[in-house]
Formats: sequence, C-alpha cells, structure tokens
Amino acid sequence: MSIAIENFVKAIYNNDKHDIKNTKPGNIAKKLGISNAAATDMAKKLAAKDLLNYEKYQALQLTEKGTKMALNVVRKHRLWEAFLFKMFDMSLHDIHREAELLEHQTSDLLAEKISDYLGHPKFDPHGDPIPNADGEITTEDTSIALSDAIEGNTYTISRLMSDDKEFFDFCAQNQIKYRNTITVSKQFVSNKMTQISIASNTIVLNEDFTKIIYVDEN
Repeated sequence: MSIAIENFVKAIYNNDKHDIKNTKPGNIAKKLGISNAAATDMAKKLAAKDLLNYEKYQALQLTEKGTKMALNVVRKHRLWEAFLFKMFDMSLHDIHREAELLEHQTSDLLAEKISDYLGHPKFDPHGDPIPNADGEITTEDTSIALSDAIEGNTYTISRLMSDDKEFFDFCAQNQIKYRNTITVSKQFVSNKMTQISIASNTIVLNEDFTKIIYVDEN
C-alpha cells in the first residue's frame, strides 16, 4: 500500500482513539494537511478496497481490514519511537518526526526484530500502547486527563498525547515525563487551570495542556 493510504487509515485510527474523536473527512484532511476534496476522494477509494466505510457527511469508520492495516503502521511507528529514544535519547518531538518517515519503510520482520531487541515493550516513550505482532493492544487503559484529576491526589504520568514541539520542550524543561509522579495541588475549575507539584516545583497548566496529559492514580 502507498504511504498516503497508510497515513490516511492511521489518521482515522488515531482520531478515533485518542485525538479529537472526529473522523469526518474534513477533520482527517486537517490532520494530514490535504484538501477536503482530496480526503473525500481518498475515503471513496479506500471504501472500494474495503478499508473503511464511507457515507456522505458521516464520520469515517475503518473496517476490520482497515483497522489491521492502521495498527500495523502504528506498531512500527511506536517501536521506532521506543528504539530512537532508547538508543539516542532524542526528544519526544524528534522521535515522532523520524518515526513518521521510518514506519513506511519497515517490514514486519524488521519490526519484530526491533521489538525483540527492546524486550517487547508495551508502551512507547509518550505512553502510547504498542500493538503486538497480531495487531492487538494487550494493555488496559485506566488513565484520565489531568484536567479530571482530583485535588490532593498523587498520580503517575501515563501519556503525553501530542506531536507539538513547543509542548514537548515545555514538558522536558519541567520534568513532565512519562512515568514521572505528580501531585495535583489545585483545580481552578472556572479558569480551567490545574496546579501541580512535580520534582519540587509548582506549575500551573491551562486546559490546552491538561487535556493532553494523561495520568494514573497512585
């Protein structure tokens, strides 16, 4: 399959699972940086290949075949992120950017070799689950958005759901990393802000951040 097709089904999968939960062609177009017309044409093409279900004005839904393809691409992407992070200590933004390129050039054999070398990790450095070779996610997601966390409770950062460089730069500077521990000091509900304590520092985050930082209660 072409890179464009792989990116399209992956975008639908990611939007449906944890980004904006909207898989209408216009939203997929925005995510991929293509026109609405191009997204609609691609959706019709992939529907003919039994990779997704297309209905005018409705959200796109992957078929079983399309989901399997998406998970295969996601697996390779997240394995490369884990490998690059481990081997070169690259930033979360940089590993994402490089994995976007490498995922399409990776055979199933190489993906399995990388997984074996890394000890078959369940999560990538962002905290996203890595599907196994059968396209299955075997971990249970119990995390919540930081915006929904309870004042006074202590949590472990379980997921950083972004690909924005400035977001990751901020997180790196403030020790907001996967598996680090934080305490929610205050929820400013009216102003949609959250005060946290992490690594002996106190930080106030707005909703743009607290909606994409996920945590598990300790």
